[in-house]
Amino acid sequence: MKQIFYLVPLLLITLISCKGKNQNTMEHKFTNALINETSPYLLQHAHNPVNWHPWNEQTLDKAKSENKLLLISIGYAACHWCHVMEHESFEDSLVAQVMNKNFVNIKVDREERPDVDQVYMNAVQLMTGSGGWPLNAIALPDGRPVWGGTYFKKEQWINALEQISELYQEKPEKLYEYADKLEEGIKSLDVVQLNVSEPVFKKQYIDDAVAHWSKQFDHNFGGLNRAPKFMMPNNYHFLLRYAYQNNDTNLMDFVNLTLTKIAYGGVFDHVGGGFSRYSVDTKWHVPHFEKMLYDNAQLVSLFSDAYLLTKNDLYKDVITETLDYVKEEMTNNEGAFYSSLDADSNTPEGKLEEGAFYVWKKEDLKALLKEDFELFSDYYNINNFGLWEHENYVLIRKDSDENIIKKYNLDLETLKEKKINWKTILSKKRNTRSKPRLDDKTLTSWNALMTKGYIDAYRVLGNTSYLASAKKNANFILSTMLREDGGLNHNYKDGKSTINGYLEDYATAIDAFIALYETTLEQKWLNTSRDLANYAFDHFFDDKSNMFFFTSNTDASLVSRSIDYRDNVIPGSNSIMAKNLFKLAHYFDNEHYSNTAITMLNNVSLEMHEYPSGFSNWFDLMLNYTNPFYEVAIVGKEAKEKITELNKAYIPNKLIAGSTKDSNMPLLENRFTPDDTFIYVCVNKACKLPVTRTIDAINLIEK
Repeated sequence: MKQIFYLVPLLLITLISCKGKNQNTMEHKFTNALINETSPYLLQHAHNPVNWHPWNEQTLDKAKSENKLLLISIGYAACHWCHVMEHESFEDSLVAQVMNKNFVNIKVDREERPDVDQVYMNAVQLMTGSGGWPLNAIALPDGRPVWGGTYFKKEQWINALEQISELYQEKPEKLYEYADKLEEGIKSLDVVQLNVSEPVFKKQYIDDAVAHWSKQFDHNFGGLNRAPKFMMPNNYHFLLRYAYQNNDTNLMDFVNLTLTKIAYGGVFDHVGGGFSRYSVDTKWHVPHFEKMLYDNAQLVSLFSDAYLLTKNDLYKDVITETLDYVKEEMTNNEGAFYSSLDADSNTPEGKLEEGAFYVWKKEDLKALLKEDFELFSDYYNINNFGLWEHENYVLIRKDSDENIIKKYNLDLETLKEKKINWKTILSKKRNTRSKPRLDDKTLTSWNALMTKGYIDAYRVLGNTSYLASAKKNANFILSTMLREDGGLNHNYKDGKSTINGYLEDYATAIDAFIALYETTLEQKWLNTSRDLANYAFDHFFDDKSNMFFFTSNTDASLVSRSIDYRDNVIPGSNSIMAKNLFKLAHYFDNEHYSNTAITMLNNVSLEMHEYPSGFSNWFDLMLNYTNPFYEVAIVGKEAKEKITELNKAYIPNKLIAGSTKDSNMPLLENRFTPDDTFIYVCVNKACKLPVTRTIDAINLIEK
């Protein structure tokens, strides 16, 4: 997202005068330490004339020993405006001269080091009121920030750097004074106080929050009534469940409108499958063309549940085409998933341009599609509705297949054949273009989200290849990212597992492994989930708030140790963790897990009502307490078949425990008989009489 902030802290603004750019063109010899890194983003900058360093103790010690300011620039490989600033400033020898002379320059891949990103993002948001990437901050040698912003034009950037470095030379005490105050502000963010009030979770509280939230709904194109539009899968996962459990047809219509318009929009790649990160407009048309693994993972899960509930073939197509894309473009031979595809790619003239791989000219489409162009242009709006800029079109749908069939007097099979043919033709043509750059690092947290997406797709569609992909990736996490001490690493690249894991890695892996247990009944996944939860308690738990820190107690300390609890494009790691503990408490009859989940939810409950879209995953957990939540225990030789049947029904308020043999798990103990398969439906530790037919179990829940 392009956001320009040129805001110097108020304390400093009167001390800095406007100056022209430095005209000194003396050559500067440099060494760029990024050449030794594995991050594709850092390697993109490895040949800049800027003397970049990675974030590590050696770099920080260098700043202290030389008493130099730190210049910290943060981005990621698929970030369009990061590339723009690199070309305008970081590839410029004059800019590099200013940076190298006055600063120890650090490049950070925010996906590798979300902990560092969060510290300086919080600082920039405090200083400017907003944030984004590229994220640029200047800090004292001890790492405490004193100035920052996002994208800067070359002239702005040079002026700012010269002014800050001059102030540091002439009046350093002013920067230290400001750093003290800003540090207090940073530490006050993401702090959660222990709520000592009695936990009381009421349905009316959720009802009021949804009513407050609904005032922002866009009833024409779905989503929130603003631009840009992010898909926010956790929001619609919660709203789908809430609408279903409350028989709220108006809300259900809105959720389906949103999912339909997302599927129709240009944010979905109608040629190659998969989703871009967000749209810059209100109709989901023109995306910011980067494709992130985490978006595609969560959207597969969301559309899977939506298909289960509605049997809308559009949703099924989205699932299958997205997973085809993930398989072809974002999966390596080890079963691990890559991180992203760039927003930019080269034009035929060799110029790096946003969306160049994906957009179409009308004349090219006419030549490719020939007599089918008229139908195609109506279907994908090669008209004013689908026009972007520079005579480029981004494919977007507006009408349903049913309307197109009636309008052109077709049958459904003929239209399907035409769509397959169109995509084959356009895909062949598109693959002759320069492809977007691939960020081929593997992140544990995002991989776990994708594993969960595959599990959900298998659960709903029954495609065994989806389950195979999920198991392969889950085993990759166990064999490659899980250390001997029981902890996880965050990053994998070039055969090496590195960077101590963050809470998001544990939370998402536990969630995926629980889902894999519920699907396969393989006990190792549930036991691993429990072990990872216990490790998180040992190394991430905050005894004061009963929440979890984002970083381990074994990590080097930063300016602040944050607690990630608000839901965003990915749910907050604490909300995922609380839901995990809720389930694990049921599986292992563990009161500590149960009490912790309740306390965590109670801690954030006072903040949830005012900003419900930032707490949708917490609201989903709250539904487990305000509505009945079912333990479904299936024991017997046909347990797996019964689970497959059970999964044909949308039941969001359940967990599944099962075994094909004797088990000492609390939910299964003393329930196995060799001749029959029994289904036990339990709630609040009270069970109905066992049944043998899945339909009878579903009826017990629905009643």
